[in-house]
Amino acid sequence: MRFYLVDAFTDRAFAGNPAGVVLLDTPADPMWMQMVAAEMKHSETAFVVITGDGPKSLRWFTPAAEVDLCGHATVATTHVLGGEQVYTTRSGELRCRAEDGWVTLNFPADPPQPTEDDLSAILPGVEIEETGRGVDNLFAVVKDADVVRRLTPDLAALKATWNGRLLVTAPGDAEGVDFVSRFFGPGVGVDEDPVTGSAHCMLAPYWSRRLGRAELTGHQVSERGGIVRTKLDGDRVELAGQAVTIVSGELHV
Repeated sequence: MRFYLVDAFTDRAFAGNPAGVVLLDTPADPMWMQMVAAEMKHSETAFVVITGDGPKSLRWFTPAAEVDLCGHATVATTHVLGGEQVYTTRSGELRCRAEDGWVTLNFPADPPQPTEDDLSAILPGVEIEETGRGVDNLFAVVKDADVVRRLTPDLAALKATWNGRLLVTAPGDAEGVDFVSRFFGPGVGVDEDPVTGSAHCMLAPYWSRRLGRAELTGHQVSERGGIVRTKLDGDRVELAGQAVTIVSGELHV
């Protein structure tokens, strides 16, 4: 089996979000895929069945659990395969394309619904302007980008709540950047995800409504960092990012 390590949502090596990509001739046992993902230790490893006609089966695993949707590992997979791809996934059919050095994903929008969640135990001392929830994630808006950069959330407190996943965002503070974010997911075995494509399914509708524009650029300000271009189109979101292949080889077990 061919295996790749790809840095997604970046144009340079050792930045963005690393993802494993395993190319399969036939569907694999979920327990085996989970063990491979745990061995790889990346925030997600993608498994794609490349044989047969029609859409390709695509699944994503963190080191601890299978997830319904993963943007950066889909960028990585499409970067490896090239061209236009259609995937069948737990989140439905996804259409993606690799063109001119960018990979564009078409994902379902996940606009955050306002809530009154008390996140003070998770983000002690942080002034939170808005809270909400998406399909899987808690959502918080803070006043500026520096607050997002300095966050040190209580991950144990986050893991004990709902799905144990939190997206924090603020307006951008650099030229060409409309908003910044960070994503924490101890509930699925990822304390902080470097760049989270699926989180931008929440960010795009929120910031497009707030800023009055359909096309935006987000900067996920983790230690590795990464850029995600977004375009809101009704109940869908286009996410675009670059990617760099770091390792390619064979998986022997």
